Amino acid sequence: MAQHHLWILLLCLQTWPEAAGKDSEIFTVNGILGESVTFPVNIQEPRQVKIIAWTSKTSVAYVTPGDSETAPIVTVTHRNYYERIHALGLNYNLVISDLRMEDAGDYKADINTQADPYTTTKRYNLQVYRRLGKPKITQSLMASVNSTCNVTLTCSVEKEEKNVTYNWSPLGEEGNVLQIFQTPEDQELTYTCTAQNPVSNNSDSISARQLCADIAMGFRTHHTGLLSVLAMFFLLVLILSSVFLFRLFKRRQGASLQGRASEHSLFRSAVC
Repeated sequence: MAQHHLWILLLCLQTWPEAAGKDSEIFTVNGILGESVTFPVNIQEPRQVKIIAWTSKTSVAYVTPGDSETAPIVTVTHRNYYERIHALGLNYNLVISDLRMEDAGDYKADINTQADPYTTTKRYNLQVYRRLGKPKITQSLMASVNSTCNVTLTCSVEKEEKNVTYNWSPLGEEGNVLQIFQTPEDQELTYTCTAQNPVSNNSDSISARQLCADIAMGFRTHHTGLLSVLAMFFLLVLILSSVFLFRLFKRRQGASLQGRASEHSLFRSAVC
């Protein structure tokens, strides 16, 4: 019978058009994929609470008081949240564990109490993010003129999603792309890229000495490779020319021998 009354009360809370004590402020709650997040309810008079109905895209759960020595009782009403929701102590804060990307969205808590204003509504917006891994710095558009390294550095993280920002130190530049003109006087500098989202941050570094050394090595490798290609090309031309001249010589030699044989034959015919 008590369970039946709870369901009736829950239905009334969810269909109440505008609760008298409605709180229109929306609290943003940031959570980490696979971890737990807490919705702060912060009940001031926990003994006055009768029931709290939680809804999102559909009904999520309702919370009722336990006895004086136990935590509130949570009844989950949607299968996606089974064994992932509990309420904390006397403040009734709701905890969702093992967060999934599909958990993100708007949530509402209709709090029914025994005293005026009887029903208060609190609203939340849950954002779920991945914890960022170590970013990777790559080099591109490299050039070297008059001992100055002109390099474009690009910083990126795997599985990048929304709200990821990048910052470069010690220059203080923002954005994932950094263009630098490295002079020999700045060889001791270290460039660090820090990637950050609302729940985590991570960084990677590269030294200016390593940077310019890589550039010089790249140019030496490129120059050596180009010389190797040119040498192979000239060797091939030399071989083909030798083969052509040899065949031409053999052909002319064969024609000369054939001419001499013809002359000898005619001479013999004339003598006879």
